[in-house]
Amino acid sequence: MEKGIGAPSPELTPNQHVRPFVFHFLCSILLVSVVFPGCAAPGEPYERKPPTPMAITDLAAAQAGNDVDLTFTLPQQGVDRRALERLPAIEIYRDFAKPPEAGQANSAARANPTLLVTIPAAMEDRYTEQGHIHYADTLRGEDLAQHPDSVAIYTVRTEISEKKPSANSNFVSVRVYPAPDAIADLKTEVTHAAVVLTWTAPEKTLVGSTPAIAGYRIYRGESEPGATPQDMKMKSPLVTIAETQSPPYQDEQFMFGTAYVYSVRSVVEHSGEALESANSNLAMVTPRDTFPPGAPEGLLVVLVPRQGDTAAHLDLSWAINSETDIAGYNVYRGDQAGTQGTRWNTELLLTPAFRDMNVLPGHRYFYSVTAVDHAGNESPSSAIISGGVPAESQATP
Repeated sequence: MEKGIGAPSPELTPNQHVRPFVFHFLCSILLVSVVFPGCAAPGEPYERKPPTPMAITDLAAAQAGNDVDLTFTLPQQGVDRRALERLPAIEIYRDFAKPPEAGQANSAARANPTLLVTIPAAMEDRYTEQGHIHYADTLRGEDLAQHPDSVAIYTVRTEISEKKPSANSNFVSVRVYPAPDAIADLKTEVTHAAVVLTWTAPEKTLVGSTPAIAGYRIYRGESEPGATPQDMKMKSPLVTIAETQSPPYQDEQFMFGTAYVYSVRSVVEHSGEALESANSNLAMVTPRDTFPPGAPEGLLVVLVPRQGDTAAHLDLSWAINSETDIAGYNVYRGDQAGTQGTRWNTELLLTPAFRDMNVLPGHRYFYSVTAVDHAGNESPSSAIISGGVPAESQATP
């Protein structure tokens, strides 16, 4: 039958019915994916562009010994104000310049500063303390020799991607000088009244002889008992406890049984500014009280005659020891001159007095006393004093 207007359409097979529908459906999906790309796969993640961290604004620097200590806070956001999802790497830059003349502004950072060091994000925990980055730039002899009387200028950048570093931080400039060599022979000696520190004055710097030493600063901290310089476990940090013009130094504000760590830094002056050396060798000591008190003085033995039912006896007394840690006293009695005899009290005497009721008339006794401190150290014996109760025939009527 010839096809024409009004002629019935031939029957379509099942596949012929489906194909136009599938074709139009696929076209619709393609159109949506082109016009609305985020709607094509709503559950699939897509990679964001690496952020540019905000610039650091709190960079600070100060020289300590031959180190310049830098501190700053890492940025928490990118320039788009979005939170950084991971730590950025750190780039520290340093250049040297002559200090400004009087009345001039401080030296500015270069447009293209010199890279000093890069700290990968994975290593930043080594430099983090209380939420801040601390980095010590150790000056070399070449740095100081090639740039005498100069300032070191620092700036810092951070980056998540090498292609998108932050802007430069604020720049800081530090006048740098050669510091005295660190003291290497600090020693301690414990006496009954002080921990005595001794050391030798340093004679050199990285680039020559040491200028006149203006003084020394004494630092002390506390360590865990049993710690060693190789396994330092500090209970409290090193803090300044005193200044002195020359060695030795006596630390009288100490306690027996406490583990101390000492360090000494020499101080020189450059252009009116004080510069400390690095820490000396750390001297560790736990003072032990092995020092006995002084021998008691002024021992007296007094006869007390019989009174009523109280038999005649001997009263002993002596001067109080001047030491502040006296726990008590011991009394010794013997029968022969020149010998200490045996201890006569059962417990330490808390006061400088003793009554000896166990005496025989007509017999002579020889007494001495000692002092004992709270550590159990016993003093030498006092002078030996004799005394006795007369025999009945010798008693005064």
